[in-house]
Amino acid sequence: MPISFRGGFYSGLLVALLVGLLLIWLWQPERQVRRHTENFLHAIEHKNWTGAAGFIGSDYRDQWRARVLDRMHEGFRYVRGIRISAFSVTVRVEPRRAEWTGRIWINGDGGEIAESLKERVNSLATPFQLEWHRLSGKPWDWKLVRVSNSSLEIPANLD
Repeated sequence: MPISFRGGFYSGLLVALLVGLLLIWLWQPERQVRRHTENFLHAIEHKNWTGAAGFIGSDYRDQWRARVLDRMHEGFRYVRGIRISAFSVTVRVEPRRAEWTGRIWINGDGGEIAESLKERVNSLATPFQLEWHRLSGKPWDWKLVRVSNSSLEIPANLD
């Protein structure tokens, strides 16, 4: 059965429309912030510090004086088979800014250090807040600029 020019044109148009709708759905700000956060936590889980650093913006700031990657690297050094889960997640999006709020649960093996880390994070009563900024008009161009949790205190002498 030969395909006519008109049939090929309409088929191509339909495919382009479906791809366009998929991209619109995929690039919604809330979906992008959720995916960026999942990928950020996944990079930490796999101790991919270069990958995790790629999510952090140059204007990053937090209650721990912007040393979050160094501290995570130190904290997770002796933890094997780490698994990081997020639950009770909400995302609030404003133009060029979004806030991801959720509880984070850590599980893994590694003795006393791992148990201490899990106890410290898993027992927090307040959720973590991750602030993301969109850097350009590109729908996927989100960077992490702040991580906070009012219940989590990290001593200043860990610098």
